[in-house]
Amino acid sequence: LTADYAFGYSLEEQTGAFVKANGGTVVGAVRHPLATNDFSSFLLQAQSSGAKVIGLANAGLDTANAIKQAAEFGIVQSGQQLAGLLFTLAEVHGLGLEAAQGANLTEGWYWDQSDENRAFAEKFMARTQRMPNMVQAGTYSAVTQYLKAVDAAKSDATKAVSAKLHEMPVEDVFAKKGVVQANGRMVYDMYLFNVKAPSASTKPWDYYTQVAVVPGAEAYFTVEQSGCDVASFPK
Repeated sequence: LTADYAFGYSLEEQTGAFVKANGGTVVGAVRHPLATNDFSSFLLQAQSSGAKVIGLANAGLDTANAIKQAAEFGIVQSGQQLAGLLFTLAEVHGLGLEAAQGANLTEGWYWDQSDENRAFAEKFMARTQRMPNMVQAGTYSAVTQYLKAVDAAKSDATKAVSAKLHEMPVEDVFAKKGVVQANGRMVYDMYLFNVKAPSASTKPWDYYTQVAVVPGAEAYFTVEQSGCDVASFPK
């Protein structure tokens, strides 16, 4: 179920290629206009396809509305799975577990994975009244790592700091053994989560069950696969 613009096409293409490379089959695709309010016809097409998993190649309100309306149609309850390709804790919170339960998603960080994560999340909650998601924890990590690189380089000159960023592993509340590729992409483990049913949630923001760990080396393109020219730029 794809948003009808370049971002959606990219998600559809890359996900489809991964599914096929791992022995799966893409049985079809349906595209919806950006900012769609009524997903009924698109969801019914996806439901009737017989696919085991319906991938949501969209984001933001489109993903939230699609999941909400899928719940109204009983798609997950009937045995098909939903996979949000860009779906975070913030959207799950906005939808509520009644609507979002059973959806699958990947994130690089979850507040309730460890004592270290929970301690960070409690400080974030005290300031914002919300639990942090992957984007917010990742932003904290990126800024902190930059400042560490400035300190290590004893300079804020671009080339010196860039060299340290590529040299230093990322070891913080967000990532363990993270590395920065030559093209500037930070590689770290990702996690497959399933959204809990309301009855399985035992405390506020207790939304995910971790299903699997995807090692960073498998989760991200290599420099060569990425097609990014930054790696070849003069250092």
